[in-house]
Amino acid sequence: MKNIIKSGFFALLTLLMVTACDPQENSEYTLGNTPSITPESILIAQQVSETSNNIITFQNLSEIDVPYALIWDLGNGSTSKSNSVTAQYPFAGEYTVSLTIYTADGSSNSKSLVVTIANNDYALINTPVYKNLTGGAENADGKTWVLDQYNNYAKEVATATGLAISGHLGLGEQGSYGQGWWAAGANEKGDLLMYNNTFTFIQTGVQLNIENAGKGYGRNTSAASVGGFNVTDVNGDDATFDYNGGNYNFSIDESGTYPKLTLTGNAFLGYYCGTQDYDIIYQTDQVMALRVNNTVESQDWVFVYCLEELNIGTPPKGNEANPLAEDFEQEMSVNFAPEDLGEMTGVTDNPAPFGNNTSSKVYRYQKNSAFYGNLAFTASTYKFDLATQNKIKVKVFIPSYNDYTTENGVAGDWISNNKLLPQLAVKLQDSSKGGSAWETQVEIVKGDLEKDKWIELEFDFSTAKDRLDFDTIILQFGAEGQSGAGFFYFDDFSFDQ
Repeated sequence: MKNIIKSGFFALLTLLMVTACDPQENSEYTLGNTPSITPESILIAQQVSETSNNIITFQNLSEIDVPYALIWDLGNGSTSKSNSVTAQYPFAGEYTVSLTIYTADGSSNSKSLVVTIANNDYALINTPVYKNLTGGAENADGKTWVLDQYNNYAKEVATATGLAISGHLGLGEQGSYGQGWWAAGANEKGDLLMYNNTFTFIQTGVQLNIENAGKGYGRNTSAASVGGFNVTDVNGDDATFDYNGGNYNFSIDESGTYPKLTLTGNAFLGYYCGTQDYDIIYQTDQVMALRVNNTVESQDWVFVYCLEELNIGTPPKGNEANPLAEDFEQEMSVNFAPEDLGEMTGVTDNPAPFGNNTSSKVYRYQKNSAFYGNLAFTASTYKFDLATQNKIKVKVFIPSYNDYTTENGVAGDWISNNKLLPQLAVKLQDSSKGGSAWETQVEIVKGDLEKDKWIELEFDFSTAKDRLDFDTIILQFGAEGQSGAGFFYFDDFSFDQ
């Protein structure tokens, strides 16, 4: 179980829920020319759970000798295309359950039954996941969430999950559960109406109320074709469409690796990606992160939300002079996070304990073919005071055994197909910019470095002393974008006057 819920372990609820769609278009079956299905041929069995009278398993027992597709409407806002499905009904009432079967000739037939639930069973939704989302059954007004517009909490999510998440919305490789391809900077979409959306989850009645400014925003590939929205404007991969929010229901399935939040109708939480299913990859009572599997475009989208009252665009905390120093002899106090580096990256024995560096431990940097591979340190509670703290010093060892030649065999002659360059680049960035941080960075490069000896380098950022936005240090050996792989070493890192 990988659920990351700060308030602790929660009970598993067995509930299969799949967003409604046309099963003839999405069925796993290959349908040939077959006779039509009659209502009499549709058979449904139901079994009440031993743990609760409000949990019922429905099974399709139809004796049909030809391939067919089916879809359940469970009467509680959920649907399924599985042959057997378990539904939960936390609240007393009558629910109409329908099973529809489709045949190859385009015809279909349905059979319905009415399920009567005599009593409420609040235990079905009395879990930390529901409580964090809604405030619990005792909170009649529910809890209102918004996108983390100013990226106040993206770092919290990234630290807790270990995933590549740096913005309130972003996308990455399908199955990565991260934003490795792009992440939005603070208020980056401020010209859109997306930040006007509020999402109020109420536990009683499992209600969701969405309020907005009458417009929706999302993927152009699925806004009209899947969501049925009236697209009014297209900008690259994005579309703006008519959408007035409204009142919906929701459900949570806690039986998988992550809890799955499913919305009814065509509801979506700020940016539409063609589905009403969201994996809850991080959740506290104030912050949550949701992942959407965009199957149409084979990509992951990850969104970070916070309570409405916490979405405040505060200025950076007062800049402070916080000298940093790391010699790697003890537990690291300056924690460098590798991005797209080799698995041998980390603290190791000194490969050349002579000259001006005889220390026993140093840091090994293994470059691979990744374009943006680097090490990053981010200050979690302050911005750098470059007026008084502006010099980064570090000892480096550049091995000669790395391949620094170009295609024409000339070492150090920079062209796009260099193997490696004997250099170190140091960059200062603003982490709130997410995947766009490079656009406002400052960078100093020390190139053509002497090999096979420890040398001390100084990177002087005093020319940027008026900048108040930096909180991240990037170290990048070998040159960005180079195709070669190799090893570099550094030690005695410091950031001070």
